Amino acid sequence: MEEKRLRVEELTKILNDANYNYYVMDNPTITDQEYDKYLRELINIEQEYPELADPASPTNRVGGEVIDKFNKIVHEKPMLSLANVFNEEEIRDFDAKIKKDGYNPEYVCEYKIDGLSVALIYENGKLVRGVTRGDGVTGEDITHNVKTIKAIPLTLPRNIDIEVRGEIFMNKSTLEKLNKEREKEGLPLLQNVRNAAAGSIRQLDSRITAKRELDNFIYYLPEPEKYGIKTHLEALEFMKSLGFKVNPANRLVKDIDGILNFIQEVTEKRGSLPYEIDGVVIKVNDIDMQEKLGYTAKYPKWATAYKFPATEVLTKLKDIIFTVGRTGRVTPNAVLEPVIVMGSTIRRATLHNEEYVKAKNLMIGDTVSIRKAGDVIPEVVEAKFERRTGAEKPFVMTHECPMCHSELIKIDNQADYYCKNPECPKRNIESIIHYVSRDALNIEGLGEEIVEELYNLGFVRNIIDLYSIKDKKKAIMEFDGYGEKSLNKIVDNIEESKNSSLERVLYGLGIKEIGTKTAKLLASEFSTMDMLMQATEEELESIRDIGTVTAKSVVEYFATHQDLINELKSLGVNMTYKGKIAGTNDLVTDKRFVITGTITGIGRKEIKEKLESYNAKVSESVSKNTDVVIVGANPGSKYQDALNLGITIWDEAKTLEVLNNLQ
Repeated sequence: MEEKRLRVEELTKILNDANYNYYVMDNPTITDQEYDKYLRELINIEQEYPELADPASPTNRVGGEVIDKFNKIVHEKPMLSLANVFNEEEIRDFDAKIKKDGYNPEYVCEYKIDGLSVALIYENGKLVRGVTRGDGVTGEDITHNVKTIKAIPLTLPRNIDIEVRGEIFMNKSTLEKLNKEREKEGLPLLQNVRNAAAGSIRQLDSRITAKRELDNFIYYLPEPEKYGIKTHLEALEFMKSLGFKVNPANRLVKDIDGILNFIQEVTEKRGSLPYEIDGVVIKVNDIDMQEKLGYTAKYPKWATAYKFPATEVLTKLKDIIFTVGRTGRVTPNAVLEPVIVMGSTIRRATLHNEEYVKAKNLMIGDTVSIRKAGDVIPEVVEAKFERRTGAEKPFVMTHECPMCHSELIKIDNQADYYCKNPECPKRNIESIIHYVSRDALNIEGLGEEIVEELYNLGFVRNIIDLYSIKDKKKAIMEFDGYGEKSLNKIVDNIEESKNSSLERVLYGLGIKEIGTKTAKLLASEFSTMDMLMQATEEELESIRDIGTVTAKSVVEYFATHQDLINELKSLGVNMTYKGKIAGTNDLVTDKRFVITGTITGIGRKEIKEKLESYNAKVSESVSKNTDVVIVGANPGSKYQDALNLGITIWDEAKTLEVLNNLQ
């Protein structure tokens, strides 16, 4: 018996060491064949001598225990969730609140693993209980399943009582393999790693859990003071020394800029990770500072979770309404139940035109998926037909202007409908709003509501009227809400806007087909408004990126708006391009670039602007049309994409060399 007991101890050590080296250190020390041989031997001994079987034996990794229910367990210290932030502004607010209390913190940034939280409790160095978060106060006992996860040690190198907390998750490759097996068996596929992990850990039969090959990272020590630990980073190192798997990507940062840089790096490499993450957790490093900052009823004040913007979410299409733009185009718009998409709350989304709505077979009342096209513009992707109840209402395109009720017309068999009334109030209001907007004349103080009110009061009926507000101040001030100080500021901003560069004026005029980039292209090409107004369609079409439709639109506009341009000139509005004329460089001009990683001493925005000033295009994703991928420190998956496609790669040295030669 003594010989068997010693052999059990020897086999247990071999198998525990092998599990630790393989699943925690990612450094296998024995082959799978050897592992299976030792495990079979230990199973046979424990079956022959049950008294030698230990609850912390490696044989429990294969499962076998079956329970009839999950018992409820009250956490000794509540497992609080984290408050979420969704953008840079909210991250800075989190930091500012802490500094407002007089602290100057360092932070630890960690990946927010997409799995489920678990508390692991050890007594005398042996795992005795695994508990889910539950409602934060009471969780479920999942010990029988936790023991099957090979990244979780069953025994520790020290005989201590300790609780640690972490995340149980499933790797992407595991889900893929599991779904292939389920497909062969005719079973429904598991939709994502989080649901797969949650379903696996809540199996009553631990043998099923064992087959799911779950993984684990430990990220929190509830009572660090018991072990003389002063910082969260020390706590992570301490737990690692006890054999727990701690994510090596965790990073100590000195300030808010360090947090933002970490998030940028993680965002780029997210897709190449073996597991799913849905954000970054930010924690104050100093334990004493954590305790002083304290907790709300739900969250710690010393930590927060930055959530990656959702690329596509579901919401309800409550209604479809119609709006009139500055050109008279009438557009159907989706009225949505408010939903957060990529960090901002979306309530409306354009539906473009009648054909777009019909092609997507949208009905009022549908559940629809929403995303941001190009990460900017809210877009309705599709209706979820399987969720229809029969209460949905069909879409009917309006045939009259929603503002002036004039009959709508189609032009040249286009898909769009237009209000034919040139005096339509909404068209005029939208034209003025566009003219004063940020990318046009950028006249601060003239927001949409102010413009609409000044229009309705009769003070500003077109863009020319803007320049006579200074003569109407006394009359405007008779109306509630208009003080002399605010009006003087508006007048000063209007006067200052006269000095804007030509491209801003061009964009502000609201010429069909002319966006900010095209306006800048035309302004830099012709330098003055007079030169542009004399250009023919053929001359315009000869310019790169100017097509037939745009050229025709420009010529037609100036043929009918010469009086307007002359009035603006007489008012002193600048009609000359003030920007830098685009240069040429054989390595840059007309090339397509993608930037990944960090280049020392120069930000991504500055690199983009410099390249674009030489008529280069900078894109967000790598494709076969990409000419050059700029690769800095900590590149994301775009670097691998470039290698796979055989695209030219510039490292930091090459990039800086080229940029320094661009004058």
